[in-house]
Amino acid sequence: MGRIESEYYHHPAILYDRLGDEKKTVFCRLCSHYCEIKDGNIGICLLRKNIGGELYTMTWGRTEGLAIDPIEKKPFYHFKPETRVLSYGTPGCNFRCMNCQNWQLSQAVKYYSDKNLTTKVFLPEHIAEYAAINKIDGISYTYSEPTIFFEYARDTIIECRKNKKTESLFHVFVSNGFFTKETVDIIDKENLLNAINIDLKFMDDQKYKKITGGKLNPVLDSIKRIYDLRDNIHLEIINLVIPDENDKEEDIAKLCEFIVSVSPDIPLHFSRFYPHYKMGNKPQTEYNTLIQAKKIAKSMGIKYVYIGNTSIPGGEDTHCPNCNELLIARSRYGINENNLYINNNKSYCPKCSTEIGIIL
Repeated sequence: MGRIESEYYHHPAILYDRLGDEKKTVFCRLCSHYCEIKDGNIGICLLRKNIGGELYTMTWGRTEGLAIDPIEKKPFYHFKPETRVLSYGTPGCNFRCMNCQNWQLSQAVKYYSDKNLTTKVFLPEHIAEYAAINKIDGISYTYSEPTIFFEYARDTIIECRKNKKTESLFHVFVSNGFFTKETVDIIDKENLLNAINIDLKFMDDQKYKKITGGKLNPVLDSIKRIYDLRDNIHLEIINLVIPDENDKEEDIAKLCEFIVSVSPDIPLHFSRFYPHYKMGNKPQTEYNTLIQAKKIAKSMGIKYVYIGNTSIPGGEDTHCPNCNELLIARSRYGINENNLYINNNKSYCPKCSTEIGIIL
């Protein structure tokens, strides 16, 4: 139902310029690789192809991993607690993370050829129908980098808004943050997203290049731009703490210093590393390392700090930044206790009345 029967389906891309040269080169402005792609070639993501001087995306409609999740799993702890989201991604990514836990999906084209792009296309209107049938609260574009299937995500959002049963759904990206200012401008102008969780992997450009194939500064710029849109887009940040890569106290302090310079109100998630993909020989992150990372972040003024992917007691709990009252107790994507005081759709500490930055 709702699929295009076609071996290959190339969908017109957005955010590119024609350079007007004899090789019909196009300049892609969707992600911060800013690829120049000659006729017949593909970009660094392996998913955008120049056909006769026009740019096409090869991932439109290639839905993978369709699942219903709690919003806390994304993770979002300060956005719509206890809601359910429909999650999906598509094959491919603009990064080549050596530790990727979804590498079979994100690196599918690289390892398994573009035959992964010959699956039947699932139309946006039928994602909206699926969401309506399952009575979910929002849609999360995740598993792989949503920037690389931006047109598909955008069309899904538009279709949801056309459907009376899904017009009130919220939409969130779980992203590596390597999108461009031009992409942010479209998100802002069209009011596409309600929240973004950005993975700030390292505070070292060389580590970014070595481990992800990306760069640091575009991610920092994305965080600043999204925070500037905070009245419309909620922002949270996650950092995967990898042994011997970004787990030193100076690494944590540098990351926290940047976040505080943007805003100490941004929720920060430290996530435990487990061996995956090309980092299969590395050990898991020690609990003490994660606990110390949280202490450093709190000491530097970050108000809401979490430890994820563990069973550390209290690691996922929200406390009042003013009086330390327990507000929300969580356990592995579930909420066990919610003590927030709600007034006029805003959340407050019941003990000291401090307003808490949790969007209901």
